[in-house]
Amino acid sequence: MTGAGVPSGAPRALWTSTAAFTVCFAAWTIFSIVGIAIKDEFGLSETQFGLLIGTPILTGSLSRLVFGIWADQYGGRRVFAGVMLVAGLASFATSYADSYVELLVAALFIGIAGGSFPAGVAYVSKFYPRERQGLALGIFGAGNVGSSVTKLAAPAVMLALGWSAVAQIWGIALLMMAAGFVLLTKEDPETQQRRRSEQPGVSMRQQLAVLSNLQIWRFSLYYFFVFGAFVALALWLPHYFMDVYGLDLVTAGVLAACFSVPASLFRIYGGRLSDKYGARAVLYWTLGVSVLCTFMLSYPPTTYIIDGARGPITFRTEMGLVPFVLLICVLGFFMSLGKAAVFKHIPVYYPNHVGAVGGLVGMIGGLGGFVLPLAFGALVDITGIWTSVFALLFLLVGVALAWMHVAIQYMERRAAREPERTALLPELPEMQGFGEKDIERPVRGAGPIADWRPEDPEFWQTKGRPVARRNLWISTYCLLLSFAVWMVWSVVVAQLPSIGFAFTTDQLFWLAAVPGLSGATLRIFYAFLVPVFGGRLWTTISTASLLIPAFGIGYAVQNPDTPYLIFLVLALLCGFGGGNFASSVANISFFFPKSEKGNALAINSGLGNVGVSLMQFVVPFVVTMSLFGALGGSAQMTAGGEAVWMQNAGFFWVPLIIVGTLAAWFGMNDILSAKSSFADQATIFSRFHTWIMCWLYTGTFGTFIGMSAGFPLLAGLVFPEVNALRYAFIGPLVGALARAGSGWIADRVGGARVTFWVFVAMIAASFGMIWFLDMRSFWGFFAMVLLLFLASGVGNASTFQMVPGIMRREIERTASHLDAQECRIQADRESAAIVGFISAIAAYGAFYIPKAYGSSIELTGAPNAALWGFMIFYVTCAALTWYFYDRARQPVSSGTQSPRTVPAHANKGSSQ
Repeated sequence: MTGAGVPSGAPRALWTSTAAFTVCFAAWTIFSIVGIAIKDEFGLSETQFGLLIGTPILTGSLSRLVFGIWADQYGGRRVFAGVMLVAGLASFATSYADSYVELLVAALFIGIAGGSFPAGVAYVSKFYPRERQGLALGIFGAGNVGSSVTKLAAPAVMLALGWSAVAQIWGIALLMMAAGFVLLTKEDPETQQRRRSEQPGVSMRQQLAVLSNLQIWRFSLYYFFVFGAFVALALWLPHYFMDVYGLDLVTAGVLAACFSVPASLFRIYGGRLSDKYGARAVLYWTLGVSVLCTFMLSYPPTTYIIDGARGPITFRTEMGLVPFVLLICVLGFFMSLGKAAVFKHIPVYYPNHVGAVGGLVGMIGGLGGFVLPLAFGALVDITGIWTSVFALLFLLVGVALAWMHVAIQYMERRAAREPERTALLPELPEMQGFGEKDIERPVRGAGPIADWRPEDPEFWQTKGRPVARRNLWISTYCLLLSFAVWMVWSVVVAQLPSIGFAFTTDQLFWLAAVPGLSGATLRIFYAFLVPVFGGRLWTTISTASLLIPAFGIGYAVQNPDTPYLIFLVLALLCGFGGGNFASSVANISFFFPKSEKGNALAINSGLGNVGVSLMQFVVPFVVTMSLFGALGGSAQMTAGGEAVWMQNAGFFWVPLIIVGTLAAWFGMNDILSAKSSFADQATIFSRFHTWIMCWLYTGTFGTFIGMSAGFPLLAGLVFPEVNALRYAFIGPLVGALARAGSGWIADRVGGARVTFWVFVAMIAASFGMIWFLDMRSFWGFFAMVLLLFLASGVGNASTFQMVPGIMRREIERTASHLDAQECRIQADRESAAIVGFISAIAAYGAFYIPKAYGSSIELTGAPNAALWGFMIFYVTCAALTWYFYDRARQPVSSGTQSPRTVPAHANKGSSQ
């Protein structure tokens, strides 16, 4: 690894870094061996054991992005050495742990050893020219063989000296390696030059900006398989060998190393092949052969019975130990080639962001090492089929191969239509147009839009409206799924007691309320993320995040012994759906002119709210059938002897979420003029009207979402003789449709006037609920609930309609130095931020309303006290609406008056 263009010290840096990474990887996977002894000594459950071995993988993965950025900023050598020092101390301290919690904390810090990878990539790549980086990074990446070192050496040490000795020896090795690394290496040439010239490192924001490129996320999917599945199998195979083939620990460790060794060492060869033949060809071979291997490995032992002429003919197919080992060796070999091929791209196409890009790709790959073992265990528990783990890998690699091929075909067809550009294509046609600056991006239906003028009638009619509507409908679909997942507990919680979960009434109300608490809190952050990341990217990520609680619910409800803590965590994760509302409405508000903004937000929010009603209608139906067969798991028996598949409450949404994620990425746009930092948006906190609108929107949307979450359980407790779940979907449906269909009223009559009468109706509905509760009349009570939903739906649309008008007047009053166009842009930015922020505050209604009902019932035996409190709150909302916005026919109360006509008292209390 010497020659022209290679600076002095490069070979030493490469080989020392490789040795250091080998030691780090050995420590990173230490719990795959010592965890078996720890499980027996501490009496851990399968869940606790899975969390223990998965924690280092998770922290090592998540830290990769941060360490990669730091490596670009401060130099890979410093970061690499620091990681080894911390991980070494943590490994040594593990031997003194005497409780499960202490073991988890130690595993948390040992895990950052896995985060050393992007620091090493950033460090090593800067010593070698482009044409030799593939081989250099292949050699460095071969440090993955550290997992084999652990599997071969750790069992012998553990049997002789105990698991604590393994932790101590591995910790000492890390500390010695850190010292040797510092003594034997020097800073890379780029870092040395930057320090000599006293140039600051690239900021974290600049490093993260490049991560919006689609190609980087495609690389991440490839690496999720070639590296994430490698780590997952390295952790899983000893367990697989012992349970499927009945081997002892030492033999299982040796055979698992037969997979790990080729999956690590041949990464060097993969780098060489990528330099010589191109990374695209290597990836095609990797993914293609992996599809074949995982398909063969996924076929379960099967017995066939054929009705022959002379009686039944029986035969059995089953993969023996020897062919299994051979196949996983082949799979490991091609995985090693693929790991090198993926990382061949990064320093070539992103030379200024090696750490950030490598950190992200490495992080996603590392997360595969955490997520996949959990998925493996879940699949085996649900299906009872050991080979289902390879069926999952077959699906994963099949998607990766198809996506890569489609992307390449698209770029090559485009190049064929533009022959003059063919010579300018880089080595990989699918990369054209996705690199760093000075490379033109291809024009696509989805993606960034620089010129966006919705207030220009000609632009809006000819170009703007079709784009805006496309984004609106995709956003609405994704928001509908978000609301469905957010509020799924309102149905699931009501059914848990009937399938054997012995939770108290207070615990059930907490489960119904916690998604509202987490969703509302996330909205505070989500409200400001669209201008930072772009609506398209953030909608894609936020929609995909719904898969986590959807899968989790489907798995947890199948076992009545699932701890209450697990349900609380899943309830918190359902808050992802609640948080999505803030970013969705903030994004859509940028696309439409003021004259159509109220109606657009009403459609987006109203039809999105339909997700609550859809969920409450669909879930009670789908849980009555085996929707996914063996993959979905077995049925649970209710107290009445009926079979239900409660897991479908989560699993049903998974394919729909995947569709929404793909639609968001391939169909939505980013408006570049909407880009702004959090600091730019933070001005809304100094606006007096921001806080008034928070109060008012809490009255409307807080009521809608809180009643959606609390009504099924409340009605079941107060009117046990009525099957309230049969009618629960009607209220949210009425409120959602009222919101979607009433936006035009606020646009025409004025948001403030509509909002005032909404609160009057809500006061009457609350009083009616109390009256019919005392009368013990379910149908009268239900009629008042529907009135409350109807009024809140109309109020949701009217309060949103008020915000743009208020902000236009505020900006014109306080920023007179801005011209008309700048005023519009600033007002739109602040309106979007306010709309998102007030939706965050109002979403706490999903927490406080169910909790208020629960507390009222617990303290007084009835929900009346909570209803009286709500009615008093609605009185304050009506008074504030009338005083600040409606009493003198202010401009925000009428869509036809000029925003320049501002009464003197209209700005009372606003910021100066």
